[in-house]
Order: sequence, then structure tokens, then C-alpha cells
Amino acid sequence: MSEFHLPHEHNHDKHHEYALAKLAVIDDFNLVADVFKLLGDGSRLRIFWLLCHCEDCVLNISAMVNMSSPAVSHHLKQLKAGGLITGRRNGKEMFYKAADNERSRLLHCMIENLMGIVCPKNS
Repeated sequence: MSEFHLPHEHNHDKHHEYALAKLAVIDDFNLVADVFKLLGDGSRLRIFWLLCHCEDCVLNISAMVNMSSPAVSHHLKQLKAGGLITGRRNGKEMFYKAADNERSRLLHCMIENLMGIVCPKNS
């Protein structure tokens, strides 16, 4: 890495060097921003949280969140594209649930901590 000089010289240490190196990886920050954009909609956030606790079809999800099926389908498509949920087909119906990955688990935990609620699995 080439020598980098800040406009104001202060007592910089290895923490600054580490942070500066991580700042250079712009794609990682864009990925995180994209995930937060997915959860920037209250309805989509409710659907994601619900699917962290159950697996269900569009019609039932629509009834639980009091939204139209097309609106729920739109949100599900975005959550699935973002890797936060998965779907499985059972006959003609699709069933959705939170993805079994670190990203979904961390977001689920973050949502519950921010809202001050406890997941039934963890109580």
C-alpha cells in the first residue's frame, strides 16, 4: 500500500491503519448498505421478522401483516433477492422463511434488540 498522508498529522496508530485499509473496500460497504435498504421499509421489516419465526405462504403472510398478496409478494421478492429469506415449493404454493445464514441471524437479533422484544426460541 502506498504511503498515505492525512491533511492533519495527529497521533495515528495501528487502529487508524486498519480502518483506512477497510475503508478502501467500497464493495463491502455497498453490500451492507443494500441490506439496510431492504430493511428500510417497515412492511418489509415486519415480514422479515415474521419469517424469522415461522414458514408460511403468501396468502397467510398477507393475512398476518394485513397487506394485499401482491404487495407481500413484492416484498418477498426483494427479501429473497437480498439473501434474507428462502422459498420452497410445495405443490402449487411457495412457502417462505428466513434464510439460514449469518446475515439473517444477525439482522433478526438486531431487530429484536432495538425493539426490546425476546424471540420465543431464546426465552
